[in-house]
Amino acid sequence: MSELLERLGGAPDGRGLIITCDNLGQSHAANAAIAECLDIGVATAASLMVPCPWARDAARRFAQTPVGVDLTLNAEFDNYRWAPITQAPSLLDGDGGFPRTPADAWEHSDLDEVHRECRAQIERAGQWGSDLTHLCPHLDTLLLRPEFFDVYLELATEMALPVRLGGADQERRAGFPFRRLAEEAGVLAPDHVVHLRGRPARHTLEQAVADLAPGVTEIVISPAIDTPELREMDPGWLSRVEQYLLVAHDAALAGVIQRSGVTMLTYTDLREAQRDGAGA
Repeated sequence: MSELLERLGGAPDGRGLIITCDNLGQSHAANAAIAECLDIGVATAASLMVPCPWARDAARRFAQTPVGVDLTLNAEFDNYRWAPITQAPSLLDGDGGFPRTPADAWEHSDLDEVHRECRAQIERAGQWGSDLTHLCPHLDTLLLRPEFFDVYLELATEMALPVRLGGADQERRAGFPFRRLAEEAGVLAPDHVVHLRGRPARHTLEQAVADLAPGVTEIVISPAIDTPELREMDPGWLSRVEQYLLVAHDAALAGVIQRSGVTMLTYTDLREAQRDGAGA
């Protein structure tokens, strides 16, 4: 049973699906792929990494497209770096970028600087003209520690935006009830989240659609077109290219989704439901 899906106009035992393209702004390869996944493919949402080198291009390219903000406190690649957009010494590693892992961020970050940086990322996306639909935590850094989650939830409440949260397994790993805390604050989130990883992408995505539980599920992908830069940047480049080709150009996938009987949703749907509920 899903109270969220009922709020969105669906049946309580129905299944709703959001397909989100993460890593918008990370590279030109990501921007080009996500544009096609949204324009001609089956994706319904995207999340912008504001500190990344190609974020301004993404904001221009997607000026008329609702997007979320992928709140970023890490730069995970060895040879491709990005850094805070605020003066935040505790958010830097030894080579001048964000730390590569969540553990490094948790160990060294000053929470006031985390709050200022995350707020600045949201505000800059808004200044660029983006129609902001949701917040999500890059690499789950803001999700898995209670003091970091407090920042995440405070900003979501203030901005009246839904968020991405993990499921019961991730709650147990985090050690605190982040879903209950979000619900008490009036912040909406999909009931389930599936990160598309592994190869082949077709089998993984089709299996995820076949296994959808009642409620609203978000399937998160990281598509990118095949470029020499992407291959040098990301060791997982091949999976990302497969995801792009599948979601943007494989007509059979749309048939699989249609036959599954799911209702396709966007984060705009969740945002409006959250704001309607707050107004009520």
